[in-house]
Amino acid sequence: MSSPDPTPRPIDHLLLDGKADAPALVTKSVASSYAEAENGVGALAAALAARGFAPGSRIATWLPKTVEACLMPLATARVGLVHIPVNPVLRRAQVAHILADSGASLLLTSRERAASLIAGDVPDGCHIWTEQDAVAARGSTDRLSPSDAAPDALAAILYTSGSTGRPKGVMLSHANLWLGAVSVAHYLKLGADDRTLAVLPLGFDYGQNQLFSTWKAGGCVVPFDYLVPRDVVKAVARHDITTLAAVPPLWLQLVESEWDGAGQAIRRVTNSGGALTPSLIDR
Repeated sequence: MSSPDPTPRPIDHLLLDGKADAPALVTKSVASSYAEAENGVGALAAALAARGFAPGSRIATWLPKTVEACLMPLATARVGLVHIPVNPVLRRAQVAHILADSGASLLLTSRERAASLIAGDVPDGCHIWTEQDAVAARGSTDRLSPSDAAPDALAAILYTSGSTGRPKGVMLSHANLWLGAVSVAHYLKLGADDRTLAVLPLGFDYGQNQLFSTWKAGGCVVPFDYLVPRDVVKAVARHDITTLAAVPPLWLQLVESEWDGAGQAIRRVTNSGGALTPSLIDR
C-alpha cells in the first residue's frame, strides 16, 4: 500500500474528493450524497458568515448525531471559526463550564436542550442557534465556497471527559484534523465501499475521526446513538456495516449480545478509550 499524501488541506475540503452521487452520510431522517453533504456545509457556513462573527470565534454544538452535528465541524472551519463539539450526555453544569472556558460566541442546540439551561449557564455574548433554524439554513441556496485556511490555523477545540478534574480543551489545527483523517484511513485501509457505524460521541477525538477518516476514503458514515447494545447489533445488520469502533465497556456488552448472523459485512473492528484484555479480544 502506497504512503498517504502528507500535504494537509483545510479540513472543510474533506467532502470535495468523494464521488458526487456516492452516499456520504446516513442518519435516521436523511441520506446525503457527497454533493448534498458538501452543499450542506456551504449553506451552514454561509449562515454563520451572515451572523458576522469575528475570525476565530468559538462555535459550540450540543446535539445528538444529527446531520447538523456532523457537518458543523466543516462548516465552522470554512468560515474561519473554531468548532467545539459538546457531548450530548453532559449535564448542564458541564456544558456551562465548556461554554465559559472556551469563550463560546454561539451554541447550536435543540429548543429542549436550550430550555434546560438556567441563568448563568450561557455566558454573556453567547447566542443560541436552534437546531430547527440550522436545518432551515442547511437547505438554503446561499453557500460559502471552500476556504483557503492555513494548515496551522485553529479549527477545533475538543474537551476531555473531565475524569481527573474539570474538562480541558485540546486545540486542533486544520493540519491536525486532516492528517489524522489521512492516517486512520490509511492504516485501516478504508475504501469508498466502506460503511462506518459511528457509535462513539462526536465530542470524543476518535468519535469525530470516524467521520473524517471515512470521508477521506470516500466511504459512508452512519452516525448512531443507541440505548442498548442490541441496537448496535441491529444497526450493523441493517446498514451492512463494514467498520465498527467502540470502547472496552461497549465491546464487553457486544460480545455478550446475540448476533444471530448479523455482522457478516464487518471487515474491521477498532478500539479506543482503554486497553482490551486478551480474553475479550478473543471473544
